[in-house]
Amino acid sequence: MSLWRQFDDARVVDLAQPMRTGMPQSPNHPRFRMVIERRHGDMIREDGGSAANEVILTGGHVGTHVDALGHVSQDGYVYGRVEAAGIQSHKGLAQLGIETFKPYVGRGVLLDVTAVHGVDVLPPGYEVTPDDLEAARRKAGVELRGGEAVLIGTGWSREWDRPARFMGEEGGAPGPGPDAARWLVEQGASVVGGETIAFEQIAAGRGHATLPVHRILLVEAGVHIVETMRLTELIAAGAPEFLLVLNPLPVVGATGAPVRPLAVLAA
Repeated sequence: MSLWRQFDDARVVDLAQPMRTGMPQSPNHPRFRMVIERRHGDMIREDGGSAANEVILTGGHVGTHVDALGHVSQDGYVYGRVEAAGIQSHKGLAQLGIETFKPYVGRGVLLDVTAVHGVDVLPPGYEVTPDDLEAARRKAGVELRGGEAVLIGTGWSREWDRPARFMGEEGGAPGPGPDAARWLVEQGASVVGGETIAFEQIAAGRGHATLPVHRILLVEAGVHIVETMRLTELIAAGAPEFLLVLNPLPVVGATGAPVRPLAVLAA
C-alpha cells in the first residue's frame, strides 16, 4: 500500500486556539495585536491590482505555543545546569532557544481526565494527580511508551470565550500538580501539553506566584510544554492515540513560539 493511501480517509483535528486581539493570555507576556497596515486600494498597481497586509505584535507565549527549555530558570540555572545569565542578551538566548526544538511528528496520547470524573470541564483550581492520569490511561486502554507526546484533557478549552474564567481569575484553573509532573517524567514523556494558559494547577487567588510544574519539566527534566491548546474536538472524538504534528516557529533565541498542532486520526 502506498504511504499516502493511509491518509486518504484520515481526519485532521486542529489543536490551536485562534489568535485575535483581546484573546485570553497570561498578563506576564506582551499583549497580542494584529492590525492591517496596508489596505486594499492604498496602493494600486498599473494593472489595477492591489494587496493588503498586516503587522502582528506578539510574545512567544501567547495563544497556543511551545515553551523552549530556556524559558524557565531555577536559582539562576536553566536545563542542564546552564547558568541563565551567561546565555541571555537582548538578542535572545544563545542556548536552549525555541529554534533548537526538533519538529515532532509522532504518536500523541490524550489522557482525558474529564472522562474519569464524568464531567465536561474540571473545576477551577482542580489539581490533576497521578491517580487521575493513571485512571485516564486505563480508561483509554493505552500504554505510554516513552519519548512521545502526552496531552492532558481538562475541558478548559470550553472556557475560551470567557476570558476572566479562562485566565483563572474566577477561582483558578485546573492542571497538573508537582506529583503529576513527576509521573509524566517517569513515563518518559518528551513533550506534554494542555488546554490552560499555564500547564499547572492554578489555585484560587494565587495566579502565577509559583510554577513548580514548569520547574520540574523544563528545568529538571528537559520536557517541552505546549500550552493553550484547543482539545475540545479531540476529546469529543474519543481518540486517545493519534499522529501529532508539532512544529513551532523557529524564532532564533526565543524562549517560546506560537504553534498550530495537528492531530491526524486514523479512519
